[in-house]
Amino acid sequence: MTDSAYRLEGRTALVTGASKGIGRAIATAFARQGADLAITARNVSELEETAEQACRHGVRVIVCPADFSAAHQVASATSRAIDEFGRIDILVNNAAIIHPRIDLMDMEIEMWREVIEVNLNAVALITKSVLPAMIPHGRGDIINISSIGGRKGARGRSAYRVTKAALISLTESLAAELHQYGINVNCICPGGTDTEGYREAFSSRGRAENPRLMHPREIAELAVFLASNSSSAITGASIDAFGKTNPLFA
Repeated sequence: MTDSAYRLEGRTALVTGASKGIGRAIATAFARQGADLAITARNVSELEETAEQACRHGVRVIVCPADFSAAHQVASATSRAIDEFGRIDILVNNAAIIHPRIDLMDMEIEMWREVIEVNLNAVALITKSVLPAMIPHGRGDIINISSIGGRKGARGRSAYRVTKAALISLTESLAAELHQYGINVNCICPGGTDTEGYREAFSSRGRAENPRLMHPREIAELAVFLASNSSSAITGASIDAFGKTNPLFA
């Protein structure tokens, strides 16, 4: 996207799970459109790689490492971003755990709790933390990254799909709550996407093995649209971006 309608100059975005995959693609796409960035994830070296890519576009980027299974680290990352930039205009809730296929009866309760904590509770916490820095400006955009798995349950995917379904409902609730402040809240539901997390969870070689998988940049382009002024009429929407994994094509 190069159209001026999608430019994000003068805006600051906080992108979670930005060390790789969809999060990295969104962060670099935002930088390409002129947004300053605060990026967070657990892996510092991979975050710095994302920052290096984003800085090539002449924007300011700060790295805020955080483990989203720990509430105090979530709050700390948000505070650092606000202290550095003074405001957050765009929040992308992308950080998530993709667990291997495992039936609930065989799942350790610690795994269930960690998935819920990272994929859902941390989203609520970081959103709540960002709002005081977003509301006074009378505008803002929150983009939650759900999944095709948020649309329907599946065997061995219970914890992950429960959280992704919850994000769709959370998006609608927050859109209703925040509309009065000029803040739009929307959700993207990607289909199969060739990310490091996907490859690890499913022991896959990605697009080399399954060419139907999308590239992360396809989701990033949709995120740019939702963060831009061009999407001002859209809030409370959950947009399916299934690519060639769309069940309609099965």
